[in-house]
Amino acid sequence: MADTETKAVLSGGPADFPERIVPIEPPGPEMKIAWRNGYEHFRATGRYEETEEGRLPVYEWWERTELPG
Repeated sequence: MADTETKAVLSGGPADFPERIVPIEPPGPEMKIAWRNGYEHFRATGRYEETEEGRLPVYEWWERTELPG
């Protein structure tokens, strides 16, 4: 069960995002993932989804921040 506590399902965001099941690092209500010269920001929804890896929390996309340059 430890694996399912450290992974999440991502909902929304870029259509070409490479992974929809990702590690939650560090664990918390928000996460940001580096992607294409910026960060995609996701927030915990309180929902869960049944996946091939078990029942995982769903994090929903809410914004993108760009890196300078």
